[in-house]
Amino acid sequence: MIKSHQKTLNRIHVALDLITVVISYVLAYQFRFRWLGFIEYFREAEGSYLSFSVYVSYLWVILPGYLVIFLTNGVYRSQRSRGRFLQVLEIVRINLTGLIYILAVLFLVKEIDISRWFLVMFFIINVGLDLFYRLLLRRILRKIRKDGYNIKHVLLVGYSRTAEGLIERILANPQWGYHIKGILDDSMEKGTKYRGIPVIDRLEYLEKYLEENELDEIAITMRMEDYTRLATIVALCEKSGVHTKFLPDYQDIIPTIPYMEDLEGLPVVHIRKVPLSRELNRMVKRGMDLVLGVLALAIAAIPMLVVAVIIKGTSRGPVIYKQKRVGLHNREFMMYKFRSMEVQEEKKEKTAWTTFQDPRVTPIGKFIRKTSLDELPQLFNVIKGEMSLVGPRPERPFYVEKFKEEIPRYMVKHQVRPGMTGWAQVNGYRGDTSIRRRIDYDLYYIENWSVGFDLLILFLTVFKGFINKNAY
Repeated sequence: MIKSHQKTLNRIHVALDLITVVISYVLAYQFRFRWLGFIEYFREAEGSYLSFSVYVSYLWVILPGYLVIFLTNGVYRSQRSRGRFLQVLEIVRINLTGLIYILAVLFLVKEIDISRWFLVMFFIINVGLDLFYRLLLRRILRKIRKDGYNIKHVLLVGYSRTAEGLIERILANPQWGYHIKGILDDSMEKGTKYRGIPVIDRLEYLEKYLEENELDEIAITMRMEDYTRLATIVALCEKSGVHTKFLPDYQDIIPTIPYMEDLEGLPVVHIRKVPLSRELNRMVKRGMDLVLGVLALAIAAIPMLVVAVIIKGTSRGPVIYKQKRVGLHNREFMMYKFRSMEVQEEKKEKTAWTTFQDPRVTPIGKFIRKTSLDELPQLFNVIKGEMSLVGPRPERPFYVEKFKEEIPRYMVKHQVRPGMTGWAQVNGYRGDTSIRRRIDYDLYYIENWSVGFDLLILFLTVFKGFINKNAY
C-alpha cells in the first residue's frame, strides 16, 4: 500500500538531504578556498585560513541539527497536491533556519575564524541542490502517477459541493495520483454519478465498506446540514485506521488557509486572514509600490509617449481615458488607461463589456489592449496611492453591485488596494474569463500576501503576463 511506499520515499529523502548537506559543505569549501581564484580575491587576514579538517569537524554537529530542522518542518509529508512555488519557498525558509542554527553553534563554541563567504556559498549551493533533486523527484513521481502507478485509493463520505469540487480537481490533476473509489451518501440515489464517480452506497454501510476494502484515504465531504452525524462518521473512520481528511462544506465562509487561535483550549477560526491589514505590511507594500512604480514609469516613459502620439494621430478624442473603478474599502477612483476605443456615450460605456471584434475598438487599440500597453498610465494611479502594482483588478461600480450579489466573498477583494497585475492575471484569468475563478485566485493572494509573492507575480507578469489572449 501507499503508506509503506511513503515511508520508503521518506527514508530516501532523509538520506538524500544529509548527503546534499555534506556535498554542499565540501563544494562551498572548494569554491571558497580552492577554485576560480577565490583564495586570491577573498584572502583571509594574514593570508591564513582554517584547514579542511577543522571545517569537516563541525559537520558532526551540523548534520543532526539539519535533520531535526527538516523533520520538524514537515518536509517529508506527501507533496502530491502541493504547489511547486510553495515547495520552493519551504526549502529556502528551512535552509535559512539551518544557516541560523550553524551561526548559533559557532557563537556557542566561540569560533570566529569560519569564513562568512563560506557560509554564504554553503547556503546557496545547498538550496540549489535541494531544489534540483526535489523538483526532479517531483517530476518523476508525477509522471509515474499520471501513468497510473503509485495511486492512492480514496473514498468520499458525503455528497456536497465540496465533494464535487474535490472530484473536479482530482480528475484535472492525474499527476496527483488519486483514484476515487466512490461516494457514500444518503441524499443521492445509489448509482448516481458526478463526472463518472458513482454513489456506491448509503452512509449506514460505511463501517462494513471500510472492513471489506483497502483504502489509503477517506475524505469526509458531507453537506453542512448533515453535520449532526459528523462525530459518529469521524469515529468510524478513525476506528478503521485509514488516514482521514475533513473537507468542510463552508468554503464560502472560511479562508483557504484559516487563521486559528487557541483560546485556553477552545479553537477559534478567524473568518478572514488578511496580512495587509497590519500596518507594517501596508507600509512595506506601499514603499515597494512607490520605488518600483517610479522606476517603471521612467522605463516606460518613451513607449508611453509613442503610444500617445499614435492615438492622437489616428482617432478623435483624448489620449488618456478615465474610468470610475472601485478600490480599497469600496472607495471609487478614476483609473487611467490609454484610450483604445472610439469615444462613446458614458451611459452605454458604463454597462457594456468589450466583445470579440468589437467595432468600437480602434486599430491601435487592438494592439495596445492585446499587449497591455493601454494599462501603463495606471502607474500614475499607483504613485497616487489609489492602486498597487500587484493586487486584485478593480471593477466598475455597476459590476461590483452585480457581482457582490452573485459571487460569494466577492467584496473581500476590496480589503486591499487593487493592482495593475495580480495572481489571477498571471494565471490566465484576464478579460473575458470566469469571474468566480478570478475571485478564487484573488482571495488566495489576499490571504497569502508577502513581499516575495508580489515579486514573483511581477516576474511572471514581465515574462508571460503582458500578452492578453482574452482582450478584445
